[in-house]
Amino acid sequence: MNATEILQTFSTAIQQVAEGTSPSVVSVGSEGRSGSGIAWDEGGHIVTAYHVVHGLEEVEVGLESGKTLTAKVVASDRRSDVALLKVEEGLSPILRGDSDSLKVGQFVLALANPFATKASATSGIITGVRRDIGGWWGVDLKEAIVTDARVNPGYSGGPLVDASGKMIGMNVALIANRGIAVPVSAISKIVERLATGKPMSRAYLGVVSNPVELPTDVQGLSDQGTGLIILSVESDSPAKRAGLALGDVLLDFDGKTISGFHDLTAALTEDAIGKEAKLKVLRGGKLEQLSVTPVAAAEREW
Repeated sequence: MNATEILQTFSTAIQQVAEGTSPSVVSVGSEGRSGSGIAWDEGGHIVTAYHVVHGLEEVEVGLESGKTLTAKVVASDRRSDVALLKVEEGLSPILRGDSDSLKVGQFVLALANPFATKASATSGIITGVRRDIGGWWGVDLKEAIVTDARVNPGYSGGPLVDASGKMIGMNVALIANRGIAVPVSAISKIVERLATGKPMSRAYLGVVSNPVELPTDVQGLSDQGTGLIILSVESDSPAKRAGLALGDVLLDFDGKTISGFHDLTAALTEDAIGKEAKLKVLRGGKLEQLSVTPVAAAEREW
């Protein structure tokens, strides 16, 4: 096979992936917003990005055929940027792949359908996997997928698929010319909860903190390098009741090393609500242990 034939075969394969996935990619919009969505199952559930539908109870969903449906916003989760919609009509669900075994260099397509037509696409490769990313739009993504497939306006909420056409993530942002996607493994867990109509819950401490380098001359201090210095403690918060104070450096939450923001948010899961946890802090050059019982966070506290 010569170079031309190889290129033609590659081009045809990409075209087939895009066409095969297109019926599962829908438009999602209302009140001047425009994004995409992914047909999740045959029962009419659609997954999209939280920032596309936040504050709305109903949105318009456009199918590849041009037909428009009204979708109810079942529930959403701001921190993961995932929302679940429901239409009263069967859909063609997308095939879902495995996002836990992705490798840098894998070929991907980012798909979207903001105008209720055939899906549009951009292509690229995976440039990073399992990245923790905090976004200006209020999200805290865990193990995000990073690609060089461009996420154009209207692509938020559309699928990221592999070379076989299986969904490996949902596109949510373009940061520093890199596409950011929520992995499908995380979405599956979130959707399972959102399908009950209940939002995700997270634990809350009530502190403002910042990463800081740790001293090297403190006896018993591990070699983790950085911790979180407490800049403020909210009144009547779990942190206040636990005795955390301005200037303390948080090193460990219930056996989990805390080197930065993402370590702490990863520890403050729903499972931590109402359960006593041990905090290891550096205070005045000495290591101390405190006990804290996190409470459920209101959305404004995320």
